[in-house]
Amino acid sequence: MRNWEKVLPVLEALCERGQAAGHGWTLDTEFLLPHQQQARTLAGQGLVELAGREDRAELSVLEGRPVRWAARLTPHGYDTLTYGRLRPRAEPTPAESGTGRPVELIPSQMAALRVFIHLAGQLRLPPAEGLAERVRTASCDHGIKRWRLYLTEEQIASVAYGFWLHRMTGSAAEANRFFREYGAAYIPSSADKKHLPTRVGAAAPTLGPGVEFGCPGGG
Repeated sequence: MRNWEKVLPVLEALCERGQAAGHGWTLDTEFLLPHQQQARTLAGQGLVELAGREDRAELSVLEGRPVRWAARLTPHGYDTLTYGRLRPRAEPTPAESGTGRPVELIPSQMAALRVFIHLAGQLRLPPAEGLAERVRTASCDHGIKRWRLYLTEEQIASVAYGFWLHRMTGSAAEANRFFREYGAAYIPSSADKKHLPTRVGAAAPTLGPGVEFGCPGGG
């Protein structure tokens, strides 16, 4: 059982019914057979504890009837449920909202971009607004080993700047690949050394100070 949407309701039900009973156990009369089977699967993952013979005997005395099955959350199950209630949720992609375009990055590019995002608070020219969230919610196609993000023009310009920093401190491969595939490269401009361009337009060969689409240096 790997689908979180199926796991969460089972953990929620075990938690709520166990707390309501006072002893922490959810009993056979409170869980349908399919749910009991799901609980057994979660027990195999260490999230649920199934009552043994002694526990069932004690529960039978408390209930005044034979208890043939009972389950409760393990500490791992409680922690998984607690985290799952507040885990970050991926927001709708820009493609769904009509903004941004798909950008695919290889692992080394994604690693460089994450360093850029991590240093946001220390950079004079920080990543564009919203870029960190796009990186956090990026999806990975493990078959082709590509990370897919949906980026606005401003964010693409910011990524180009991040890859320029990566180029200046070691490897040019990531920036060169980004230029070949998306036509965006950062070039320091003497006209404006304070800010990255706030907008990038794919139609123009020069897209604001610092970022160009087309061959850097003209060519």
